[in-house]
Amino acid sequence: MQEALKHKRLAQELLLMTLGTALVSVGVYFFKFPNHFSMGGVSGLSVLLGEVVRIPWLSPSTFNTIINTLFLVLGFIFLNKGFGFKTVYCSLLYAGLIQVFEVLIPLARPLTSNKMLEAFFAIILPALGSGILFNINASTGGTDIAAMILQKFSGLDVGRALLISDVETGLFSLLGLVLKSVLVDSVIESLNRRKSFNIITSRPQIVCDYITKQLNRGATVWEGQGAYTHQTHWVVLTVLTRGQAVVLRRYLKEEDPTAFMLVSNTSEIFGKGFLRA
Repeated sequence: MQEALKHKRLAQELLLMTLGTALVSVGVYFFKFPNHFSMGGVSGLSVLLGEVVRIPWLSPSTFNTIINTLFLVLGFIFLNKGFGFKTVYCSLLYAGLIQVFEVLIPLARPLTSNKMLEAFFAIILPALGSGILFNINASTGGTDIAAMILQKFSGLDVGRALLISDVETGLFSLLGLVLKSVLVDSVIESLNRRKSFNIITSRPQIVCDYITKQLNRGATVWEGQGAYTHQTHWVVLTVLTRGQAVVLRRYLKEEDPTAFMLVSNTSEIFGKGFLRA
């Protein structure tokens, strides 16, 4: 059973790593490079070097691969082996996808003439991809590695660490950096979002049985008293995924319609079954 769960988790992480890396690659190659958006990071530096160094085979894509390899070495030195394995996969996939795009879909000009639209996708796609990867302790390399090293040794949020470690080039690029750093934290928070329940009920057994046996989640129960009626009630505390929250609300509506529920969003839950402290 444990082995099957382990394989399932590895498969899920591999899928998320591939998806996150693909989003970053598409945003960088199709929107950053053609528009010469130097919004910091390795891709931004690659754009600048591609403009300065006029050698045909040293394209921004090639510079991107070279610099990412150097940062990968730093990752191995300062970060744990698990991070290194994930980052090797994502870095190689990222560099490979960029090179494949360059060969199969060469771009001589931007996809559209709308700079703001191009900038939007140049920011949002890498930010979404980076958020997915950071959430599983992975990265496409480059200054993302620098951000993770800063987070490890300084305790900064990933988005803020990413902003500090990036290169500022012009007002447009600075705007892109700020938006990316904010979006990365927003994506991570959204991926980790759970529903916290405080259920006040006179039938705690049916509530707890459903949570523990049907939803496979834990719960904590304590006794309370109504301030007005002085009747005895029980308060059940549990944390569920969004899908489980919908199921529990539906169940309580049918089986315990007098239950009083306080439901709140939370994205930082540390303990068994959730984030590691």
